[in-house]
Formats: sequence, structure tokens, C-alpha cells
Amino acid sequence: MKTKIAIIGGGSASLMLATRLDETKYEITIYEKNKALGRKFLVAGDGGLNLTHSEPLEEFYKRYTPTSFIEPILRTFSNTDFRAWLVSIGVPTFIGTSKRVFPEKGIKPIEVLNAIIKVLKHKNVKLVTDYNWHGEEMNSDITIFALGGSSWKVTGSDGSWTDFFKGKGIEIVPFQASNCVFKVDWPESFTAIAAGLPLKNISITALDATKKGEAVITEFGIEGGAIYALSKQIRQQLNEGKQAVCYIDLKPTLSIEDLITALKSKPSNSSMSKYLESTIHLSKAQLALLKNQTTQEDFFNNEILTKKIKALPLHITGLGPIDEAISTTGGIALNEIDNNFQFKKWPAHYAIGEMLDWDAPTGGYLLQACFSMGYKLAEHLNTL
Repeated sequence: MKTKIAIIGGGSASLMLATRLDETKYEITIYEKNKALGRKFLVAGDGGLNLTHSEPLEEFYKRYTPTSFIEPILRTFSNTDFRAWLVSIGVPTFIGTSKRVFPEKGIKPIEVLNAIIKVLKHKNVKLVTDYNWHGEEMNSDITIFALGGSSWKVTGSDGSWTDFFKGKGIEIVPFQASNCVFKVDWPESFTAIAAGLPLKNISITALDATKKGEAVITEFGIEGGAIYALSKQIRQQLNEGKQAVCYIDLKPTLSIEDLITALKSKPSNSSMSKYLESTIHLSKAQLALLKNQTTQEDFFNNEILTKKIKALPLHITGLGPIDEAISTTGGIALNEIDNNFQFKKWPAHYAIGEMLDWDAPTGGYLLQACFSMGYKLAEHLNTL
């Protein structure tokens, strides 16, 4: 008789797990609260399904927190392995200019999901949808939880499961938004000019980390890839009960000496604003931000202005709404599970995916980790 496995939750980690489990050994059932599998997977595909990133593994795993948790998982199933597996199920990929990995042009997110579901059907995996788990013990020999974090509640991951696990004596780290908009108390006069404008080709530093890229000014604050990647450092400062301070380099390709030389060359009859736009090539958003963060006196002091262009302080006062965040950090404390995701206090029960307390930036890292966890757990269970 086959061993029964119940997988609660039908997201990315669950899908990979079910495709890799040995169907000759296990009777596998996925229980999903929505009407169909992979809801968050599809939402993540809006505007392009960024499956993973192409950077070398030795750099790849360093993007995660904690690195020590994620590294062995990625070494079991790397970004290169993931791309090869996708090809094997009929989903070729390509590397974009940002080094991010996407399905070949013309392949829609739903087609990627359907290719995975086709594998599940071939393996006779049972799918039970519209199933809302409320803490009941499953009719299975092994139960695997993949209930998601607490962002994008519309997709089904609402974090409502935490009280049940707390009741079993399992430590839960409070959820916090990650890869989210960050609150900046802009004056209305500034947002009237700058809200919605992009800050391109900048770098942002928070504590010991610096990220190059882009961001967007919003009425609430600031968001975008360059600031998302600093979520950990920003949260650390906010959790210490103070504002988080970041420093924006508006012209990372120019040195302080380059800027000083350029500013000294400004004709006396030339407007400083127009000169910064035409010669230093500051965008409308960059110039507006610079003016907002600089007194009129300092704006006409070349030495101070240069320092501001290279390290413009940005004071962040809070995180955006958790439900609007791309991902969350927090969840099941990692000391509650062993190296194969099994609860130390609850044998034959496992947890994978965004339920666990880890963090990663956008760029394909989130999906990669979820798929890798599913793969690693399947490899373990297939050896039992």
C-alpha cells in the first residue's frame, strides 16, 4: 500500500514538490483553498513571469536572508537546474537584458502553469480545490504545509494559519512587509511635481548594503527594485524604533571630483537647475528630489551640492501595507524545522515556501527558492 501524502496549499513550492515525488511510492493529494492552483504564481506573472535569475550560484544565494538556510537548498536545485527542468516540461526560457530569466517570448504564465499541472496529472496527483484548511488533521501519513506568507491576500496567502501553529507550541516570527513601497513623509508641494516619476540609473545605500537600479517616487513614498533590495536593512533600522536612513547617489557614474569640476564650469549667467539638467543630466525626478532635500543656500554651494548629489539622505518612516507587499518576511521560525523542513516537535509534518521566515529581493529569487524547497523535500521523501 502506498504512503499517503497531503500537501496543503497549491503554490510554487507545492507544485514542484508534487512533480518530483515518487508516485510509485506515494499517493499524493494537493489541497488548495482557491478554485485553481498557482494563483499567486499567475499574479506574479503580470507584466512578465520572472522565473529566476541567471547570475552565478556563488552570488545568487547571497541575495537571501539568512544565507545559511538558503544555500544548501539552492545547491540541491539551482537556477541552472530550474531552467533545465522547465525545458524538460516544454517551457524554454531566455535571459533578459537585466539577467532575469523569463519563459520564451510568446509563452504566457498560464501556459507555464498548465505545463506543470500536466506533469501532476501524468503522475496521478489528486487535486482538491475550494478546500479551506482550518487546523484539522489530514487523512494522510505525511502532511506538508505550504500555506504561503501574508501578502496579496486575494491570492489566498493571508497568514491566518499562524494561530494554529502557535497553539502547537511552534514559534512564529511576526510577519512584516518586504519588497514593498516605503513610507516617506514628502511635502505635498513635492508629490504634486514628482509623484509617479522614475529615478533611473541611481544607487541607494542603507547600512552596509548598496543597490544600483531604479525606483519610483509615489505619494506614499518610494518603491522599485533598487529600494526593494534593501528591505532587510530598512526594516532593521525601523525595528530599532527609529527612522531608516538611506542615501541616494543620483549620479553613480560620476565621481565627486567630476561633479566639482563640472559645477565650477557653470557659466555665471546660467540657471543652476537648467545646468544640472543639461550638463549633469539630472532627470526631472532627480532634480525635484535634490531640491526637496536641499536648502536654497546649499543648492548654490558647489561643495555641499556635490555631496548631496552623491549621497542624498532619504528618511523612511515606515513600511507599506503588508497586503500590498510583493512578499513578507516572518512566519515559522527556522529553528522549528530540521534540515529537511520537518517540524522538530511534530513528526511527519513539514513546512515549505513562504510560510518560513526567510527573505529575498525581487528578480526571480522568491520563485526560485520556493521551487528549490519543493524539489529538496521531494528528494528527501523519495529516499525514505
